[in-house]
This record gives sequence, C-alpha cells and structure tokens, in this order.
Amino acid sequence: MAKSTLLKSSIAKKVAMALSGIFLILFLSLHFFINMTSVFSADTFNAMSHFMGYNLLIQFVMQPVLVAGVIFHFVMGMVLEVKNRSARPIAYVNYNGAANASWASRNMIISGLVVLAFIGLHFYDFWVQEIVYKYVDVNSIEPTRYYEELNHKFESPIRTGLYCVAFILLSLHLWHGFNSSFQSVGFNNKYSKSLHKLGYAFAIVVPFGFIFIALFHHFNQI
Repeated sequence: MAKSTLLKSSIAKKVAMALSGIFLILFLSLHFFINMTSVFSADTFNAMSHFMGYNLLIQFVMQPVLVAGVIFHFVMGMVLEVKNRSARPIAYVNYNGAANASWASRNMIISGLVVLAFIGLHFYDFWVQEIVYKYVDVNSIEPTRYYEELNHKFESPIRTGLYCVAFILLSLHLWHGFNSSFQSVGFNNKYSKSLHKLGYAFAIVVPFGFIFIALFHHFNQI
C-alpha cells in the first residue's frame, strides 16, 4: 500500500511538472514572437511591449502566475531529481548512463538551474525595472521607449555572450523536456512521432531565434 501511494505521488509530481513545463513553453513562444518583431519593426515591437506593459490582466495576474509557474517547475524538477538519485541502487554507480541517455536528459538539473538563473536575471531586467519605472519612480508613459531599452540591454558583449550561452543550455533543456512533458501526461497516440519532431524543432528554432535577436541588436549598434 505504501509503495502504491509513493508511486502515485511520484507520478502526480511528474504530471504537475510536465504541465508547468508546457505552460512555460507557451509563454516562451509568445515571448519569442514579440521579441522577434524587434528585428523587423521597432514600431511593432514598441506597440506590443506597451500593450503588455500596461495591461492590468497581464501585469498583475498573468505575470505573477508565470513567476509562480517558473518557481514551481524548477523546484519540482530538483525534488524529483533528488528522489530519483536516492532511489537508485548502489550498483548504479557503475552504470554508464552516457551509453543509454543523452547529455541533455542526464543533466536536466544543471541546465535547469542555469536557465532558472537566467530567467531570474531576465525578470529583473524587464519586469522588475518596468514596475520600478511605472509605480516607484512614476515616470510618464512613453510608448516608444521599449526598442531603445532592448538595444541597450545588448550593448555589452559579455552580457550578450552570457545571454547566448543561457539559450544554448535552454535548447538542451527543451530538447529532452518538451517530449518528456507530453509523455508524462500520457500523450501517446498516432500523433506522437509528429509531436516529437515538433519538440525537437522547437528546441532548436526558439532558443537559437533568441540568440539571433540578441546578436542582431548587439551588432546593430557597432
């Protein structure tokens, strides 16, 4: 009975983590779409950013939910990783994991922690400073300020380089995490192969798209 309860608890945690991961993928997709507009049109990027920045539903409901989702996803990931390691037999020390699993799947905790640190920096850069700008310093509304602020973030080659490294690790994290999320929620039918391919494409296109955006704004100032 105890083993059955433990198993159900473990499955529930994996499903909860998978659902939070899917939620974060949806956020990442929207974020990528908005940022990509900055490459083609400063006016479009300013208009979208202004809407996101002054919409009360987004600012005070969706963003706090997003922060909670990020924290939950990575805390749950660490909890499951610790439980998995403690549950392995001692003989597992001699097991050659590299022969049976990718680097991404064996080091999700590493890539996840780096990505979490980056997300924290990102929230500080864009969300916290946005709140300070509007509600602490009470500055006047400037609908066209966002493009220049984005450019300023990528002036430093060191900052831009760290940004790129973080998204390479995000790519590795997504490479394994996207598909494992759908497996955890029991999505296994005739569309599974197509979904796997979509997951791998997403893990490449979106993170490297963010890298392209960073490099575009960095070199556009030189």
